[in-house]
Amino acid sequence: MEQLAAEGVSEVMLLGQNVNSYGKTLDEPVTFAQLLRMLEPIEGLKRIRFMTSHPKDLSDELIETMARSSKICHHLHLPLQSGSSRVLKEMNRRYDKEKYLSLVEKIRKAIPDISLTTDIIVGFPGETEEDFKETLDVVEKAGYDTAFTFLYSKRTGTPAAKMEDQIPEDVAKERFGRLLSLVQEKGRERSSRFAGTVQEVLVEEESKEKGVFTGRTQYNLLVHFPADESLLGKYVNVKLEECRGFYYLGTLVR
Repeated sequence: MEQLAAEGVSEVMLLGQNVNSYGKTLDEPVTFAQLLRMLEPIEGLKRIRFMTSHPKDLSDELIETMARSSKICHHLHLPLQSGSSRVLKEMNRRYDKEKYLSLVEKIRKAIPDISLTTDIIVGFPGETEEDFKETLDVVEKAGYDTAFTFLYSKRTGTPAAKMEDQIPEDVAKERFGRLLSLVQEKGRERSSRFAGTVQEVLVEEESKEKGVFTGRTQYNLLVHFPADESLLGKYVNVKLEECRGFYYLGTLVR
């Protein structure tokens, strides 16, 4: 990582199916929070991102490390999959609705400006209308900036593929539509909290529109704004003028 920073890399993304499991099998075990603290002093490294954190073992240590860090971005991807404790048990997720919402509350208390995103699956075998409503309830309460929503897809060889009560396609699609509508509504409400503020943005690329560039805030929010190629790879201040749901239109502050 020090080598990357020396070569000019200022933002890194640590990826894992469950980053919280990092270091448990090493000869000298290291927690993921400890790994993050090791990266903090690296000169030239400005932003640290990571995903994905599994709700079953997201530790108080990690939350505290995020809250105290000056480099870890205030964005956390926390997959829900389903808001029904019964369905979560069938999925072998090893947490329930109450534990998940309690974790969200703990995170928000420690990091009030946190941006939360998630994954949700609709139509898992045996999902009832009541189960689905539990998912909608979590979306209402958790306050996601956005959610990645998926229709359950039957995969040969998986335990779920052998389950009875496979959900009819028309039922699953109707539920998916309701979920997507709520996710978009709540996402717009959450994202709009930044309207009128000036945010630091890392300029990533030119958009399809000539002269308009795209960057990302520490909250993982996309911003489009007029600029020029000289700013690529640099951090700039942008005033967020107009919220378009999951992205903003902004103007450069010089």
